[in-house]
Amino acid sequence: MALKITQRKGTVNTKQKQRDSLRSLGLKRIGQSVVREDTPVVRGMVNTVRHMVEVEEVAGE
Repeated sequence: MALKITQRKGTVNTKQKQRDSLRSLGLKRIGQSVVREDTPVVRGMVNTVRHMVEVEEVAGE
């Protein structure tokens, strides 16, 4: 199983940890989407920025 993660909000006035999590996920701008494997590490980063992203489950690669 994989996760499609789309950034929906910007990083202005956010904590450094949240900006680092978005960058580690590979997100740089609003509207950008990435597909990542569903692992506990990825889930943790998504949980950190859950108010800024939209997550969908997609079929594995």
